[in-house]
Amino acid sequence: MRWLIGLIVLVIASYLLSKLYLRYDLTAEKRYTLSNSTVQLLNDLDTLSDGSIDITVFLDGDLPADYRKLSASTEELLNNFKQLSGGMINVKFEKPGESLDDTARLALYDSLARIGVVFENAEEVSTNKDAATSRLIIPSALVQYGNKMPIAIDLRSSRKIFRQFNVINDVPQEDVEATRNAAEALLEYKFANAIDKLTRTKVPVVAYVIGNGQPDYPRVTDLVNTLKNEYRLGIFDLKQSYPDPAQIDALLMVKPSKPFTDEDKLKLDQYILNGGKVIWMIDKLYAEMDSLLRSQRDFVAFDRGLNIDDLLFKYGVRINSDLVQDLNCSKIPMVIGQNADGSPRMQRIPWPYYPFLSGHQPNPISRNLDRVLPLFPSSIDTVKAPGITKTVLLATDTNSRRLQTPAMVSLNSVRTDEDFASFQKSYIPVAVLLEGQFQSPFAYRLSQEALDSLQRNTGKPFITQAAKSGKQIVIADGDIVTNMVSQTQGTMPMGMIPLENYRFANREFMLNCVDYLVSERALYESRNKDFVLRLLDKEKVARDRGFWQLIGIGIPILLIILLGFFIQWRRKSTFAGPSM
Repeated sequence: MRWLIGLIVLVIASYLLSKLYLRYDLTAEKRYTLSNSTVQLLNDLDTLSDGSIDITVFLDGDLPADYRKLSASTEELLNNFKQLSGGMINVKFEKPGESLDDTARLALYDSLARIGVVFENAEEVSTNKDAATSRLIIPSALVQYGNKMPIAIDLRSSRKIFRQFNVINDVPQEDVEATRNAAEALLEYKFANAIDKLTRTKVPVVAYVIGNGQPDYPRVTDLVNTLKNEYRLGIFDLKQSYPDPAQIDALLMVKPSKPFTDEDKLKLDQYILNGGKVIWMIDKLYAEMDSLLRSQRDFVAFDRGLNIDDLLFKYGVRINSDLVQDLNCSKIPMVIGQNADGSPRMQRIPWPYYPFLSGHQPNPISRNLDRVLPLFPSSIDTVKAPGITKTVLLATDTNSRRLQTPAMVSLNSVRTDEDFASFQKSYIPVAVLLEGQFQSPFAYRLSQEALDSLQRNTGKPFITQAAKSGKQIVIADGDIVTNMVSQTQGTMPMGMIPLENYRFANREFMLNCVDYLVSERALYESRNKDFVLRLLDKEKVARDRGFWQLIGIGIPILLIILLGFFIQWRRKSTFAGPSM
């Protein structure tokens, strides 16, 4: 009878524990703790959505060790999502097209690729390096909700981490394990962001500003197509009307080339002070690669005279009249001679005018992001502005310098040891986030006629200070979001240049900027996660492999045998009868 009562108690306890969800995160960096914004999103799903959200993860099957770890982390995270959502999220892992013939499988892969699913051919070399295997891996997931367009998630990190190297002589080598670890840190943000976009009831409006010589198609084709997939995108002519923050959540000011009038600046100023957000992407100096290649001679980069320095200065920044260079930079193809048949001989040489930019300060926009590639950027100084917080989003590396106006653009800008020695600056700011209650530079400067015109056109009086905290982002380069057009490749993505064969994180950086300015949820908090990578010494593991196998396998077996001998001896000593 006693055993029956015990069994009933065990069954009841097991049932109650299955309904109770308890987790204790003992890791130093809180690896398994979701951010408050993500938890709130998952808890609200029953009110935000009319049906369940289906997540299909394609990172399944026979995987290399690093991808097995990423797959396991994805499964653990999504199980956590499922639990917190109250069953509103369905998760499955599958390798698509396994039961199909080759033709149907390729057609399926093609349709998945068109919606953003990524494929990768991974080559795995065995430990003794005498054999290698190649396999197709699909490091992606698909998030679906109702009849909306599904969102594909690239589970890999958009940030490549490289081992320490000499920027002058060494070729950068990727640290694959550290890159995979960075991918795990971004999983929460990627899935939460996709769920939020599918379930949101209001899609923010983003407007591309024209009227001051901003670039048109095809130079902004990738920017327009990218934003159209995420937001309601419009075109706003600053010369024709006043922007209304009640209708436009954010303005994109991309590489203007014509001066701003006082009326233009007043329109932007009152838009900002009434709650509008602006991303400024400004080329202070005229410096274009096309001009250099056409003339094949040095030229001086000159000020465009945009007449917006006073506006930005009042908000807390100054874009300097200089060009920034860094030895950690991209390479461009140059003709260095002729081959025997008379054809030009090309070589890719470092081009310090295209420095790599990264986020060196903790911030929610460029954190855990790969390098961003600008073209002829200038530097930014932060200046005193009461109540305004400034955060540097992007800066150069540790081998930088500034070329003050008149800044010479030369094919051979680094010729001597003295030139190399001049790269002594570190972390020169190129992109800055401004937050706070902005003040107008037009206070006490406007005539009554201008005040009446503003009131008549906007229906609002002129204000000298914002009533609420606002946000702006200032980037001292307009080409961060433009795309090149190649004769052979056509329109290229943002962050790519001919023959570089690598796409930098310009697109991701721009989307993060827009999302930070217009998002109603603070999901970007989860971008700040930084998982500590605790690796084993591979050489030591290979050298002492036999010893640790003996420790891990032999000692448990030996303990069991010794325990068996002890139990047998104990039984004999306990139950053996008295000797005659």
